[in-house]
Amino acid sequence: MNRWLRRIYVGGLVLASVLVLTAADTGSLPKPPVAKVVPHVTEVNGHKMVDNYFWLRDKPNPEVRAYLEAENVYTDAVMKPTEGFQKKLYDEMLGRIKETDVEVPYREGDYFYYVRTEAGKQYGIRCRKKGSMDAPEEVLLDINEMAKGQAFMSVAAFAVSPDGNQLAYSYDNTGFRQYTLAVKDLRTGKTLADHAERVGSVVWANDNKTIFYTQEDAVSKRQYRLYRHTAGVSGEDPVVYEEKDERFDVYAGRTRSDAYIFLILASHTTSETRYIPADQPTAEFKVMEPRKQGVEYYPDHNGETFYIRVNDTGRNFRMVKVPVSDPGSGNWKEVVAQDPKVMLDDIDFFKNYYVLYERENGLPQIRVTDLRSGQSRRIEFPEPAYAAYSYVNRVYDTTEFRYGYQSAITPASVFAYDMEKGTSTLLKQKEVPGGYDRTKYQVEQIYAPAADGVKIPISVVYLKGTKLDGKEALYLYGYGSYGVSIDMFFNSNIFSMVDRGVVTAVAHIRGGGEMGKSWHDAGRMMNKRTTFTDFISCAEYLVGHGYGSKDRLVIEGRSAGGLLMGAVLNLRPDLFKAALVGVPFVDVMNTMLDESLPLTVGEFEEWGNPKEKAAFEYMVTYSPYDNVEAKKYPDMLVKTSFNDSQVMYWEPAKYVAKMRALRTDHNILIMKTNLQPAGHGGASGRYDRLKEASFDYAWIMREMGIEN
Repeated sequence: MNRWLRRIYVGGLVLASVLVLTAADTGSLPKPPVAKVVPHVTEVNGHKMVDNYFWLRDKPNPEVRAYLEAENVYTDAVMKPTEGFQKKLYDEMLGRIKETDVEVPYREGDYFYYVRTEAGKQYGIRCRKKGSMDAPEEVLLDINEMAKGQAFMSVAAFAVSPDGNQLAYSYDNTGFRQYTLAVKDLRTGKTLADHAERVGSVVWANDNKTIFYTQEDAVSKRQYRLYRHTAGVSGEDPVVYEEKDERFDVYAGRTRSDAYIFLILASHTTSETRYIPADQPTAEFKVMEPRKQGVEYYPDHNGETFYIRVNDTGRNFRMVKVPVSDPGSGNWKEVVAQDPKVMLDDIDFFKNYYVLYERENGLPQIRVTDLRSGQSRRIEFPEPAYAAYSYVNRVYDTTEFRYGYQSAITPASVFAYDMEKGTSTLLKQKEVPGGYDRTKYQVEQIYAPAADGVKIPISVVYLKGTKLDGKEALYLYGYGSYGVSIDMFFNSNIFSMVDRGVVTAVAHIRGGGEMGKSWHDAGRMMNKRTTFTDFISCAEYLVGHGYGSKDRLVIEGRSAGGLLMGAVLNLRPDLFKAALVGVPFVDVMNTMLDESLPLTVGEFEEWGNPKEKAAFEYMVTYSPYDNVEAKKYPDMLVKTSFNDSQVMYWEPAKYVAKMRALRTDHNILIMKTNLQPAGHGGASGRYDRLKEASFDYAWIMREMGIEN
C-alpha cells in the first residue's frame, strides 16, 4: 500500500527520435525562438545561482504562453516533412489494436466487473453483470460521456460499496492530477451531491454509507489528511487524521478480508500504519507500530493475525506475523527471512493462502504458499525478460489467484492460478491484429559492466536474423530512480521500429529497483551519479558489441528519466546521435530549493536537501540545467505539458532556452508543449496518445535514417 506521487513516467516506454535535416532544409526553417534574459539570483550555501529564465515560471503571464506557442510553431515547421510518415505510423499502430474489446472480468461481491472499449471511442466503459457474465449488462461509468466537451479525462478511484449499491469514484479533467470525488447511486443511476476536491484514496466501511478519503494539500499536492464522509449527506466532513510531517503522504485501504481499514503513512524511507475494524467506522485509528526513521512496514490481514512486510533486519524486507490483539513489534514472529538476493516487493493474503511478490536476478517472481500445509511454489515464467504482476483479486475465500504476464513480444495475458493444484490457466491474451508473429523476434537479457565492475542488466529486442554488425539503428531507454523497476511490458507500437530493423533496449540501471533495495540505494542521494554512469556504460557496451551504431543511437528518458537524459547529455554528448527528453526533471537545484512546489520536501530522501551544504555541492555537479555548457550537443526533442503537476512545464522550457543560448552546434533542438489540458503522461484518450506516439516515432526514425 506504499503508493504516492513521484516524478514517474514509466508506463508505456513510448519511443522517440530526432529529425535529420540537411543544410538546405534548415535554411528554409524559421529561426528558433529566443527567450528573453531576466537574471534572477538565488544565494545558498555561499553560492550565487543566476537563473536567466526564472521568469518562465510565471504561468499566467501571456509572454510565457507566447514563448511556448512559438516553440510549438518552430517544432511544427521542423517536423512538417514527417507528416506523411506520422500518418503511416499512426495507421500501423492503430492496426495492431483491437479497438472493440473486453477486459477479463473480475468478481467482487455478487457482481462481475469489467472494462470494455468500442471502436472510435477514446475511453473505456466500466460495466458489471450480476451473478454471471450471461446476465444483462449494467454500465457504471462511460468515461466517453464524462469526457464530452473535455480535452482530458482520467478516472482514478473506483470503489463500489460492499452491498454493491453505490459507486465512489474520482476524476480529473485538467491533467494536473487533481481529482474530484463523486458518488453514484447504482440503483437509480443518479449522481449524488457528494463532492470533495483534491482526493486520493477512497475506501468504503462495511456499513455501506461511510466513505474514508484522503486529500492533498492545495499547494504541495501531498496527500496529508484523512476524512470521514457519509454518502448522500452534504456538509463539512470531519478530519480523522492530519499528517504534519511534510515528508509523509497518507493512503487508506481496506483489506481483502474486509475486516480492517488501514491508514498508511509513508515517506520514501519510513512508514507507519494505523487501523480500525472496517465495521466500526467511528472507531479511533490505533497505531500498529510507531514510526522509526529508516524502517518501512506494510501489513495485511488474515484471521486473528496481521502479516507484515518490514525492512527492519535488512533492506530487502522480511515477513513477520503478529496477533491482531497486540500487534507491536515486540510480538513479531518471523515467517519469511530477509534475503539479500531476493527483494520482497509485496504480500497478498487470502483465507488459506498467501502470495509473495519477489524480485531475483532483476526479474519479478510470484510465490504462492498454503497457510495450512506450508507448501510453497513459485509460478514459472518462460522468457528471459518479462513482467509478472497481480491482476484484480477481490475474493478472499478462494483457491483462484489471478495474475498478469507479458513481455516485449508476448501480449498482455491474464492467468488463473489454482493455488491448491499449482496450475495456471490462460484466461485471455490480448489480440494483436495485423498478422503479428512473436516468433519473428529475438529477446535477450545481457549484462554490461559498469565503471565499478557491477553488471547492469539490459533487455534487448530485435528481428531474428539481424547481423548485429554495429551498423544497426539502436534505441536505448532508461529511468533509474525511486527504486522503480522497468519490467518488459508489451508495447505493440515498438514493432513499428523493430520491423524496420531497429534494435531496442532498456537499461536497468542503479537507482531503479530491478535488483532489490540495494540497487536503489546505489543510485540515490549521494550515489545518484552512478545512475548516469551506468547508462553510459550500457550504451558503450551495446555499441561495442555490435548491437548498433553510435551514429544511429537514439536515447530516451522521461520524468526522472528526463533527468537521466539531461545528465548523460552533459557528460557524454559525443556518445549519442539524438535524445528524447520527456517531461524532464532537469532543474534539480531550483526545484529542490523550493519547498512550496509539489513533491519537493518528500523527495529530500531521494535526491537530498540542497539547503544542506554537502548535498548542495553534490547535487549541483549533476543537475542538468546547471551544467549546460558552451559545447556541442546531439539533436534533441524535449516534451512537456502545460498542466503537468509532477514536473512543472517551466523546467523543460528553461532548459531549452538555456540550451539555445549556450550550445555551439547547429544540431536540431525542438520542444513540444501540450498546451491543451494534458498531464505528466501526455494526452488521456487512447487515439490522442497514438498520435503523440506516431509523432515521437517519426522523429526517432528520421534521426536514425529511416524515413518511411
